Amino acid sequence: MSSYFCNFAGSIARERFMDFKYDIIVIGAGHAGNEAACAAANMGSKTLLITMDMNKIGQMSCNPAIGGIAKGQIVREIDALGGQMGIVTDKSAIQFRMLNRSKGPAMWSPRSQSDRNAYIQEWIKVISSTPNLYVWQDTVKQLIFENGEVKGVITNLGIHMYAKAVILTAGTFLSGLIHIGKNQFTGGRISEPSSFGITEQLISIGFTTDRMKTGTPCRIDARTIDFSKTTEQPGDNDFHKFSFLENVKRELKQMSCWITYTNEKTHDVLREGLEDSPLYNGQIVSIGPRYCPSIETKIVTFADKLSHQIFLEPEGVDSWEYYINGFSSSLPYDVQIRALKTVPGLENAHIFRPGYAIEYDFFDPTQLKPTLETKLIKNLFFAGQVNGTTGYEEAAGQGLVAGINAHINCYGGSEFTLGRDEAYIGVLIDDLITKGVDEPYRMFTSRAEYRILLRQDDADVRLTNKGESIGLAKSNRIEQLNYKLEEQQKLLNFVKDYLVKPQQINDFLQSVNSAEIKHGTRLHDLLLRPQFGIYELASAVPALQEKIDSISKRKEEIIESAEIIIKYAGYIEREKLIADKLHRLENIPLKDRVDYNTVQSISTEARQKLIKINPETIGHASRIPGISPNDINVLLVLLGR
Repeated sequence: MSSYFCNFAGSIARERFMDFKYDIIVIGAGHAGNEAACAAANMGSKTLLITMDMNKIGQMSCNPAIGGIAKGQIVREIDALGGQMGIVTDKSAIQFRMLNRSKGPAMWSPRSQSDRNAYIQEWIKVISSTPNLYVWQDTVKQLIFENGEVKGVITNLGIHMYAKAVILTAGTFLSGLIHIGKNQFTGGRISEPSSFGITEQLISIGFTTDRMKTGTPCRIDARTIDFSKTTEQPGDNDFHKFSFLENVKRELKQMSCWITYTNEKTHDVLREGLEDSPLYNGQIVSIGPRYCPSIETKIVTFADKLSHQIFLEPEGVDSWEYYINGFSSSLPYDVQIRALKTVPGLENAHIFRPGYAIEYDFFDPTQLKPTLETKLIKNLFFAGQVNGTTGYEEAAGQGLVAGINAHINCYGGSEFTLGRDEAYIGVLIDDLITKGVDEPYRMFTSRAEYRILLRQDDADVRLTNKGESIGLAKSNRIEQLNYKLEEQQKLLNFVKDYLVKPQQINDFLQSVNSAEIKHGTRLHDLLLRPQFGIYELASAVPALQEKIDSISKRKEEIIESAEIIIKYAGYIEREKLIADKLHRLENIPLKDRVDYNTVQSISTEARQKLIKINPETIGHASRIPGISPNDINVLLVLLGR
């Protein structure tokens, strides 16, 4: 057991007794559970985190990476609000990349490879040093209900634990069933037991549940990879990271990933095994993630493709284990091995363990309020894969919101929610509770209609004050945000006011194939041109370089954010205007104000969906699939608007 937890356990033992009474109990110490527990505890709730294994807190069940397209924005939002995932990721990072740099800044997405073991140890440090947060190693088999409220849990050890609120973040463990070829066995992860009892209990009181499927590839020994046959993919070596905190930095050795490809021989071997594939022999009946398909799904769905890209990703600085990104499979282990050995660089690969698929229980997320509290049971919250999502980042974002609102339910205050124009976390939760899911939900930038407002660079500007107002983001975050905003504004004011004459700048403009100027022009107007950026312009304007050099801290971050504001000001203002107009609908309350059964002037489909979801506002109702603009107009008339 970690020395951090030894010290932590000692502090628990020094208490007079354990009465097992808490403000909040969090079930599951994955990405959702950790954020939920830390948020609630940091806000002042006495919180208990229950996990099957204290040495696997924050375990990365699939690939050892955090972030990616839209997911990276979620991690920055978590950090801006005062959450932990960004800090833990930076400290355990072995490679960082900013994806989509060839596109506009709305699409830029940070992604980091983590040292799997270091990631767990960093989470253990965070949890063991968080005031008000306690840990118990056990499994929950039943929830305690009384008069429509949750009152606590009963564990496998038969211990009754009581709380004012409970947050369920069980991941893939609820009735988890693992598939490798025709072999099936229970498990929440490989070599870890499933959890039973909670699903059956929740179904008995009216919750709707279903099954989903996800999977993971085999792991291989780096010493048996011929890297000379692969293409190296190094990380970025610049200022970008996840946490906005200045003192949080990457501390570990940085490592490369490697790229190779399947081929027709690989596909032939895979096709030979399809009759024994759980995905095609009727063994698996639940729905898997469309955007992260298994290799056997790829060769069937994209039968015309002669190859598929594979990323070889290191699991850690001191580990020989490599993750085979792009080769998720539940085929028989021998088929997986034979297929991998046809891939360039993997001809002599030693496999540590095969890939597998896992089916698990989830609950229809339309049964949740925007706070992630269930509609059926007061003070019971769901977060993570139990809501039909996939991905560490989506889980963590939900966990943070659930933890905040569980604390608010215990101690009072206005519910905490985020709008679709405020955060990707807001888009995520609104999509879940409004549309539900028919496959594992994965966040993309395309899901956000205001993505130019939800950039990764300004998550702190959008959210840190919100985090501070609820007591989660601490004063040091506000101080650093204020410094950033002050220096950013000084730079913006400078470029708006500073005039350059043709003789000062035309040689530079000619050198970058940009039109020369004929009269004095402000730096701001020159920066609107696409041929160059602020650093290139500074090389020709000493006063601008001097202004840049005057920024003493976080220089690159501040300059980048200021340049984005300048170059994309028109797009930003346009999206703000659209968002402001739609806010009118969000501010019209609807829940429990209309008896939909009596409204005959809306469609039958609309009536059924409005009854099922009982939307909070007119805006919420307008986003429900099947609700037409005419239906919204009818509701507005009924409300006297």
